[in-house]
Amino acid sequence: MSEIKRVNLPYQTSLLSFFSAVRDLPYPALLDSNHEHFSDTQYDILVANPLARIRPSQDDALSGLISWRDKPLYELQITHNPMDLLNELMTLICQEPWAKSAPKELPFTGGLLGYYGYESGHFVEKLPDTVKHDIQLASLDMGLYAWAVISSHQEKTTQLVLTPWCSDEETEELVKRFTSAKSDNLKDFTLKTPFTSNMTEGEYAEKFAAVQEYIQSGDCYQVNLAQRFSSTYQGDTFTAYQALRDVCPTPFSAYLEVSPEQSLLSHSPERFLLCDKGRVESKPIKGTIARGGTPEEDKANADWLIASEKNRSENLMIVDLLRNDLGRTCLTGSIKVSKLFALESYANVHHLVSTVEGAIDQADQAIRVFHQSFPGGSITGAPKIRSMEIIDELEPHQRSAYCGSIAYFSSNGQMDSSISIRTLVADHGNLHCWAGGGLVADSKCQEEYQETFTKVGKLTHTLEHVFLK
Repeated sequence: MSEIKRVNLPYQTSLLSFFSAVRDLPYPALLDSNHEHFSDTQYDILVANPLARIRPSQDDALSGLISWRDKPLYELQITHNPMDLLNELMTLICQEPWAKSAPKELPFTGGLLGYYGYESGHFVEKLPDTVKHDIQLASLDMGLYAWAVISSHQEKTTQLVLTPWCSDEETEELVKRFTSAKSDNLKDFTLKTPFTSNMTEGEYAEKFAAVQEYIQSGDCYQVNLAQRFSSTYQGDTFTAYQALRDVCPTPFSAYLEVSPEQSLLSHSPERFLLCDKGRVESKPIKGTIARGGTPEEDKANADWLIASEKNRSENLMIVDLLRNDLGRTCLTGSIKVSKLFALESYANVHHLVSTVEGAIDQADQAIRVFHQSFPGGSITGAPKIRSMEIIDELEPHQRSAYCGSIAYFSSNGQMDSSISIRTLVADHGNLHCWAGGGLVADSKCQEEYQETFTKVGKLTHTLEHVFLK
């Protein structure tokens, strides 16, 4: 019987040079943990050249859902919903004999990896769509990958993990690439224009007032209102990604090259959902304050955030929302809150982070838990559906990858995913990033407006300082 194979490679503290070795292959993706800065991050994962890609077409979301690299591996039912197709595909993968015996200690043993844009929520719920769509990325784009390079930073190992889908010739070629990989000189990247917002301060204030009116009328308790910052660029966005990685390390960083002219540069601090041997975990972030300029100011800011009733109540709203979302698919009685209002600190901000846990009993169900909980409540508001309707009404442009998720679903039942905040979308010479915050009844307009700049400033200021000509 065919089984998962492993080839030991020299241990890599990061997979940046290995990523460069496969950039000529289609749809390379790097999940980058920045483990030197975060004690609970264990793995980096690199994939490329998927066997298939699942993505709605740009002009018609009901056609062209899957394209195979070679001969199709599976007969799949015709569906108008890519999430249904992904559910079916993952079920078939997990039923493979080699998948049932795949090692559970590895995070990824072949399977699906890619991104879900925020607008993928339209495949979960019936929602309005009145915003301007000016970004050419598909609303979701998942690859079916036959191999992965995995660095385990606890074990200090790097392995090439190969499914039986890999031929001997492909295996030999991959080993050759990685054993001879060298750090490339960074290619040129230039930011051509400063970042500008898609709303003025006055327009933000009008939208803030509209949210307050909805809250006071009982439509909702919280709405995440975001503004988009855009620039133009030329050159290699992987160079920009590495510069941002150095100044704002985060545990859920990722670089996905969707096409030669499209990429995602994600520096997210937030986990959406993890599934580890049947245990499901979500770590919503809600509550933010800037880092202080001195150790004393920094500690005072952190202490204020921990004690802030407003931020604690915002966090609790999202914890309750996630408990409800996970309750759709997790085992009855398994859901618990293991951490509430924990402080986590990053290069530019402190956050309040809670941890919600549950359990499932089927290997392929991890993707169903994800789909039934998408998008993450920490970036919508509460109640979720009404908040998303208000977001569509008030925000002028699509969110694209922002507030969606970068995720993988492994043949061994494992899954991990981020909330794609602090994420830039590069699209044919245009570069976009977003920042938002949860508005509640006692929010102050100027404070919330400034918080969006605090969240995104490390990204935009770094790119403008280093690359703006």
